[in-house]
Amino acid sequence: MSQTILILPGDGIGPEIVTQAEKILNYLITVQGLPIILEHGLIGGAAIDALGEPLPRETLEKAKSSAAVLLGAVGGPKWETIERHLRPERGLLAIRSGLGLFANLRPAVLFPQLANASTLKQDVVNGLDIMIVRELTGGIYFGEPRGIRTLENGERQGYNSLVYAEHEIDRIARVAFDVAGKRNNHVCSVDKANVLESTELWREIITNVAKEYTNIELQHMYVDNAAMQLVREPKQFDVIVTTNMFGDILSDLASMLTGSIGMLPSASLAADGIGMYEPIHGSAPDIAGKNIANPLATILSLSMLFRYSLEEISIADKIEAAVNQVLTDGLRTKDIFTSDTTLVSTEEMGDAVLAALVAVI
Repeated sequence: MSQTILILPGDGIGPEIVTQAEKILNYLITVQGLPIILEHGLIGGAAIDALGEPLPRETLEKAKSSAAVLLGAVGGPKWETIERHLRPERGLLAIRSGLGLFANLRPAVLFPQLANASTLKQDVVNGLDIMIVRELTGGIYFGEPRGIRTLENGERQGYNSLVYAEHEIDRIARVAFDVAGKRNNHVCSVDKANVLESTELWREIITNVAKEYTNIELQHMYVDNAAMQLVREPKQFDVIVTTNMFGDILSDLASMLTGSIGMLPSASLAADGIGMYEPIHGSAPDIAGKNIANPLATILSLSMLFRYSLEEISIADKIEAAVNQVLTDGLRTKDIFTSDTTLVSTEEMGDAVLAALVAVI
């Protein structure tokens, strides 16, 4: 029985990098006979330009009927001055909410070939392998009330609400403990419980859930300390579980430990098994159309799609092996290029990964 993958290229470099992942999909479908149907849709600025809204109903309906979604990136300065509820990022938040994608898995893994691309000393980052589990549909990005209001004195005030219910914390905690059970059995829960009541509850619920996972060691850490520790001694971490906003910030920090934000994929998962997969970097409008963006995070996101949504573990492993091979061969896009490597374009990198994949299948 065929499974559908919805492809949402999005904005900026999104179409360029998604095209490279789609090359792999087309090979697996046409040559290897994998029973997959590809659908395409609009989101973000591209959807605004075409249909006047950041998440068209048709896109959300296609996503709900798909086994998985592969997303490029959304946003850009072109749409920064339009009404807030119509901006591209609202489409991204809406599809996460509409699909119930509450668990965001963001691995920060250093390929040994890129140890010299990190801004940290090699002995600090060699062997780095962290999984950040970010709660994705709650917290300050979704909390109500929110907005910009005018006070009695005429001054404007922006306000947002950091809100978490017990069940939201409980379910993300279980994801983190389950992931840790397949890794090194250690979870670090990151909060700001000393000043934020919402994360005081977060810490309480995480601690209670941990009692059911006796094989997992639980550690609590304030977010400011966690940011410092990620730079000082990042290999102390195995799985980090944290709130929506803290996870957003810490995962970008962790990405630079690996040499480039262009290397890191992500998976956003719902309770019913559907997932949306995307690189954690943005739309990078300043380099869009120049054929220099790094497509490896998108290709690795495709690997996560096969691993978590389609349960094709062998294919996921082979895609990751292909990425590892092109790095061993010394191929680099501009963001990870060094003088002793070979500079390639977005398209050339995609072709090289496909060739390496064909060689191992």
